[in-house]
Amino acid sequence: MPKESVMTLIKGAKVLTPKGVVEGNVLIEENKIAAVGDVADKSDVVIDGRKKAVIPGLFNTHTHAAMVLFRSYADDMVLHEWLEKKIWPLEAKLDSEAVYWGTKLACIEMLKSGTIFFNDMYFFPPAIAKAAEECGIRACVSAAFFDFFNPDLLEENLKKALKDLKEIEKYNVLRAIGPHAVYTVSLDGLRRAAEIAEEMDLFVHFHLAETEKEVVDFKKQHGKPITKALDEIGFLSSRLIAAHSVWLEDAEIELLGKRGVTVSHCPASNMKLCVGKAIKFEEMKKAGVNFTIGTDGAASNNNLDMLEEMKFAALLQKFHYSDPTLMKAEEVFEAATVNAARAFGLKSGVIDEGYLADLVLIDLKKPYLQPEHNLVANLIYAASSGCVDTVIVDGRIVVENGYFMGDETQEIEIIEKTAKIALDLTN
Repeated sequence: MPKESVMTLIKGAKVLTPKGVVEGNVLIEENKIAAVGDVADKSDVVIDGRKKAVIPGLFNTHTHAAMVLFRSYADDMVLHEWLEKKIWPLEAKLDSEAVYWGTKLACIEMLKSGTIFFNDMYFFPPAIAKAAEECGIRACVSAAFFDFFNPDLLEENLKKALKDLKEIEKYNVLRAIGPHAVYTVSLDGLRRAAEIAEEMDLFVHFHLAETEKEVVDFKKQHGKPITKALDEIGFLSSRLIAAHSVWLEDAEIELLGKRGVTVSHCPASNMKLCVGKAIKFEEMKKAGVNFTIGTDGAASNNNLDMLEEMKFAALLQKFHYSDPTLMKAEEVFEAATVNAARAFGLKSGVIDEGYLADLVLIDLKKPYLQPEHNLVANLIYAASSGCVDTVIVDGRIVVENGYFMGDETQEIEIIEKTAKIALDLTN
């Protein structure tokens, strides 16, 4: 992202710091937080923070961003029918231009709802990286691949993945290799992916234990749980971001914790597609698993609003396990901020001196954020994307007064372009 040598002061706000909410200022020098509290006004840009809260920007750790093109196209269907009859036929028509514009629409949606980072897995990764950089949002872009247990296809698709990884190197994004899942990629393919990640210093983005059928079928074929097999081939590590991870045994969760794996919980998608279980948050917490949150794609959610996703995460735990004390507001907020920043090696997710200036200003005048008994509880249980006023990513203002890049011009162009692309795909 381009950096401007300016100083920005957020003045007179309620700031959510690691020690709690403090009233004062936040000084940003270039792309970092320089000071918090009683800071003098010596800045090029001054943002009026009165009646606003400053919070860390949110991280969406599992997306298929360009699937916004399929939002509300196919709903209320059984998973396999939904995939085979609706989604896969449309994806076969995709090209890099469609993915580029779809990703731009997704980026606007995420930024305007307070998300400053997304971890994406989809087709045409160079188009995704280009769109993310142009929109000023942080991203980790995966070179996804499948081999469908065909050695020749593995070689072909790994070669393509490596080509894509080389191409996205020119963009200011993090990179990952993205073997899809154990039911679409062979163990040899997964082993190779882990080796490539180690050699090239990449993250690994992967779907793990999303459905009961996946884990039952794997155990029948291999005679052992998925994570045991993955560990034997060196796949489990701190590089791995494992989406879903719903159908895991306690011993598997302990293994993920020992290997430093990050889990991305996607509650809205899990509920909508009826995966049949809630993630074992308490067991993951005890095992030291780095727990984060993602929205999944907009075809199975149907939005990319992390404020909403945090609420779903907390409520699903309480409802499924019949315990209202599970997944407290503070825990789910940490999952969407500091935990996720840690997963990707970024000094972000916290408002303190020396941290990256990835910040969101929340409009406290919204009626659903009053009264202000507890800011974090309001963010988790009451907030919506409509309360996001200003978003700063890497020190740069990318949403101002609720508008992407400060006005509606770019946003309208992107919406109109993606509407046409989506119509062409579905006709």
